Amino acid sequence: MATDYDAPRKTDDELNEDSIEELKARRNDKASGSVDIDETEQAEGFELPGADLSNEELSVHVLPRQQDEFTCSRCFLVHHRSQLAKEVGGLPVCTECAA
Repeated sequence: MATDYDAPRKTDDELNEDSIEELKARRNDKASGSVDIDETEQAEGFELPGADLSNEELSVHVLPRQQDEFTCSRCFLVHHRSQLAKEVGGLPVCTECAA
């Protein structure tokens, strides 16, 4: 924080007054005494227009693991062979998990 050296200095009494005023303002501030509200609970009550997806179906075509892919034994994600870092106990480990 920048300091203005040309500004008049405050005495100890003025500093105490500032802090008392600040404390009074905090005490009167109603938001400071409230408990944090969980955002997920609060968001459940919101209804977005046109957001009814109950009749929608998600169709995804899943491909089996290809010849040049492997499943990492640590993160269980399917990666291309170029992502293979090492094998631990005969089980493949990807570069992200090996790091």
